[in-house]
Amino acid sequence: MAQESKANRQKRAFEVARRMNERYGDAACALNYHDAFSLTIAVLLSAQTTDKAVNLVTPELFRRWGDAPAMAGADPKEIEEVIRTIGFYRVKTRNCVGCAQMICSQFGGEVPATMEELTALPGVGRKTANIVLNNVFGIVEGIAVDTHVFRLAHKLKFSAAKTPEKTELDLLALYPREMWGPINHQWVLFGREVCIARRPRCLECPLHDLCPNAEV
Repeated sequence: MAQESKANRQKRAFEVARRMNERYGDAACALNYHDAFSLTIAVLLSAQTTDKAVNLVTPELFRRWGDAPAMAGADPKEIEEVIRTIGFYRVKTRNCVGCAQMICSQFGGEVPATMEELTALPGVGRKTANIVLNNVFGIVEGIAVDTHVFRLAHKLKFSAAKTPEKTELDLLALYPREMWGPINHQWVLFGREVCIARRPRCLECPLHDLCPNAEV
């Protein structure tokens, strides 16, 4: 099969965005949070774990340690007990406490609002930073590439990159900046409802005619 031109790939990408907006125009973050700190911690906890599982533990977590100063002084063993039902809870506990301590020591107890400062926090990568900047501060620096976005970008042949970071670069080059904002939330919902990893519903998919990997 001949290699697709950039112009045709971008045309497909724009149509994907149009249909996603039509279907998920009001898509929002699936994690429960109330401010920048709680969202930062919730996204940190969501790595390799479902949002549903995170939402089950965060009410008690934030009841007991609801801001950076409280979590910075927490006993890690107590946090472990609260979040032990999610994957990698010991590592995530260290990151939660370390993140809170750095927010207090270097940023006056407030979550910073730049990509560079956010990604300096323990456990916070570009995905987490993009979600916090977009949802709390209204700043669109990029596209948060989680497992759903990574999978869909490759299934749609918008990227062949091996890492989320390089996949994000491909998507940023494909879409103009004004279209970056809603992509993560919309694609996550689509990945959960239609393009399910183990059993994609291709015959019911509204992107069937746009997907080179659609099952027939």
